[in-house]
Amino acid sequence: MSDAITSNDTLRVSVLSEALPYIQRFAGRRMVVKYGGAAMVQADLREAVFRDLVLLRSVGVQPIVVHGGGPEINQWLEKLAITPQFQDGLRVTDAATMDVVEMVLVGRVNKQIVNGLHQVGGQAVGLCGSDGQLVIARPYGDGSRGLVGDVAAVNPAVLTPLLDAGYIPVISSVAADPSGQAHNINADTVAGELAAALQAEKLILLTDTPGILQDRDDPGSLHRQLSLAAARQLMSSGVVQGGMTPKTECCIRALAQGVAAAHIVDGRVPHALLLEVFTNAGIGTMVVGSQRHLQPGD
Repeated sequence: MSDAITSNDTLRVSVLSEALPYIQRFAGRRMVVKYGGAAMVQADLREAVFRDLVLLRSVGVQPIVVHGGGPEINQWLEKLAITPQFQDGLRVTDAATMDVVEMVLVGRVNKQIVNGLHQVGGQAVGLCGSDGQLVIARPYGDGSRGLVGDVAAVNPAVLTPLLDAGYIPVISSVAADPSGQAHNINADTVAGELAAALQAEKLILLTDTPGILQDRDDPGSLHRQLSLAAARQLMSSGVVQGGMTPKTECCIRALAQGVAAAHIVDGRVPHALLLEVFTNAGIGTMVVGSQRHLQPGD
């Protein structure tokens, strides 16, 4: 027999025991995870996210990953002497920039994520919004930002056979309009609309902040639970602003379309996904349609 049981062994078993009700509840359910921020660029955090996703799939949850890739897009634009431009937080996307966005997101970042999931024992399939007309794009706003798109429609049937066969779909946020023109769509938006179309149990956005804060300079002011109405009030009062605005809007839209719960989680924390989904306390902000949900795992 090996060495005596340690305190770490006891803690590990205790954590598994706490997770059991959530594992049972979410088996067979779909969760859409928007993957971005520090969790994409730091090697240790990348591996932790990949392991979390594969563990979720292994216990019967059906995760769907939607990703961006802004930092790598900027690197390639600089190599090609194209100056990145932004307007109201969105990348202004002319034809040359769109070529780079499509190349990087669909051809590089997507396959890096797929291969990373394979390395930790998962089975993943890489897609973009154009594949199977999964996402139909339309121009964003008045079109002044070029080929920046919004979601006109979602056709999630292409994902069903992949999910049923045990694969993790990995989706880049590039999609074509009805004429075939590719558009660059915000990954949070794609994740929220996919979650709604799939009637997902959860939408989880990995960010570089602890969640929605009452005071953005004070991590201790984290809102752990918010109703849909409370989230809207924080936006209208200006508490939610800057980069958190589109993420909160994404959560609100998804909840309004039937998603059970939306979570904004700090992707800089190793294993943030499992901590939010499989523990009583969670680590981020959970937004729900009503106050009947009392725990992140609910």
